[in-house]
This record gives sequence, structure tokens and C-alpha cells, in this order.
Amino acid sequence: MATYKDAGVDIDAGDRAVELMKASIARASRPEVMGGIGGFAGLFDASALKGMKQPLLATSTDGVGTKTEIARQLGKYDTIGEDLVAMVVDDLVVCGAEPLFMTDYIAVGKVIPERIADIVAGIARGCQKSGTALIGGETAEHPGLLDEDEFDIAGAATGVVDAEKQLSAERVKSGDLIIAMPASGFHANGYSLIRHILSSQKLDLNKKYEGLPATLGEVLLNPTEIYTLDCLALIKAQGEKLRTFSHITGGGIADNTARVIPAGLRARYDRSTWSLPIATRFLAESASVPQADMERTWNCGIGMSAIVDPTIGDLVIRSLAARGMSAWIAGIVEPAQDNDAPRSYLVSEYKG
Repeated sequence: MATYKDAGVDIDAGDRAVELMKASIARASRPEVMGGIGGFAGLFDASALKGMKQPLLATSTDGVGTKTEIARQLGKYDTIGEDLVAMVVDDLVVCGAEPLFMTDYIAVGKVIPERIADIVAGIARGCQKSGTALIGGETAEHPGLLDEDEFDIAGAATGVVDAEKQLSAERVKSGDLIIAMPASGFHANGYSLIRHILSSQKLDLNKKYEGLPATLGEVLLNPTEIYTLDCLALIKAQGEKLRTFSHITGGGIADNTARVIPAGLRARYDRSTWSLPIATRFLAESASVPQADMERTWNCGIGMSAIVDPTIGDLVIRSLAARGMSAWIAGIVEPAQDNDAPRSYLVSEYKG
């Protein structure tokens, strides 16, 4: 006699995981959510969108890459979900969209209910921080494809923006200021390079190296900052003088900013306006990572940039400070000197 459990899939463990995650999911909701978890689909009341002239639905999907391997090695699973939410919802807000709801997908080698519950608790916490409802998800057990302690996560979110309020490169003008918001760490990008450095330099995740504020593992698992509510507040307060945002993810500062700069203009960042994060400098120096490679792999200290009319630069910084978000003027948008030149680049040397 062969059973599903004999094949490596434990249905009872899956049911236990669902029970453990219910409380977390309940905290990550919105009034528009209809029903609870357990159905075949999540339901969201979209009648509120009738108040918009031309509601545009925006969608984004992402994962957290090989940062999951750091979580696995440390046996710490309660923060990686925040990274997932941040990677998804902060892409939505770049176009001015308010995230409405999110679904997740967790693939594991073996369902360990408490571990799944920790991952989902992080996802729910991220949804709370961004005002997003967690309305569904899937946990898949893949025996034989993944080792028992291996896992991967992905998610997708849907948001909405009224067409007349959509942010885009077309709004950006010469003379606009670039307001930088600090990263909380490496976020969820460049971990393949990080893991290569850990291996090649024989670095210990459990060691607190000189200059680092915590053990290397704790630093690397620091969850990604979620900028959604801060950005939405700026949009509401500043209107058309808030041009657009750039979410600094894989590809680094220059490449991501170039995505929101129109032809004929370029964004110039001044490195001397901020210091390279200690952990970034530590890893780069440990393995002699070239600066160009470092800046195309990691965020180097900036997690989100806002491009704004120069008349509101100081106001934006004060507004973010009032919300607990430190920010600074990191650059300016200027006319391009050459049509073939990059639309975004960095000058000077980092402070300190």
C-alpha cells in the first residue's frame, strides 16, 4: 500500500500550517476583503474604484532570490516574508498605484508547520506595513525536488491608480531634484554575489565582525524597508510636483533610475551626499569587488528615490522626516549631453 505521506507529502502538516498562519493573515486585511482564507480564490470588493475617473489596475510579481538561503542557513524564517512584500508593493507605488491585495506562493521540500507560519507571519507584517491585504496563497510540498529544509517564496500584488494621477517618466523635467530614501540593508538583491563572497572569503554568518552593528547573518537578514505608505503620502500631498519614483533593486541606483528618465535628460547622483553602508563596504573590501560591479549589484544605501519639482525639495524631506523616514537631496535631473550616454550616472566619491 502506498500513501501520499509515503511519497513525501504530509497533508496533516499542511493543515496544521494553515491553522498556525490564520491569526497573522487576519491582521493583514482591508475592509474590502470578502470572506476569509480557505476558499479557492480570494475576493476583493472593487466598488470603491467607481469613484475614480479612469482606474488603472497595476500588478507586480517578484521573489526574494537567494536571500532565502541565508534564512535557511540561520534557521530564521520570520523576516523573509517582509522582503517579499517590499519587493512587490514598492514596485507598484513607482507608478503611483496604491497596493490593494497580495497573494503568495511558498514551495518547500517538507512542510514544517511552524516554519511556514513564521514565513507567512513576515508576509502578513509586510502587508500591514504597506496597507495591503493578504487574500490568498499556496504552500506546495516538493519532496525529491527540494531538500527538506529548502524553500522558495514568490508573490504578486494588485494595485490601482487613477489615470490622471499616474506617475511616469513623461512628468520628469530638467532641474528636478532627486530625493533619496535610505536602504535598510541589502534588501533582497545581489545575494548570489554575497553568497559567493561568504564562500570564497570563508566568512562566518554567526560572527560579529569589526564595525558591523550585529552578526553578519543578522545584518544580511535585515528585512527590506517598505516605502509604500511614505510614497503614497507624498503623492497625496504634492500632486503633480511629485514626478515619479525609482525603486532601487537589482541593477543598482543608476540602472533603476534610468528607467524613469525620459529621452533628452539624465539623472546625476552625487555620491558625496551619503556614505556607503558599513556592511556594503565590508563585503566589497573583503573580496575586492570593483566599484562598478558593486553599484550594479547592490543598492549602496538608497532604497527608493523620489524625483520632484525643485520648489518642494525641502518640503518633501521635512514631510518624510515627520513620518520617521530620513531623506536627502542626492542629485538632479539635467539635459543629456549625448543621446547615447547613460540616462543616469553617479559622480564624486562616497562621503567618509
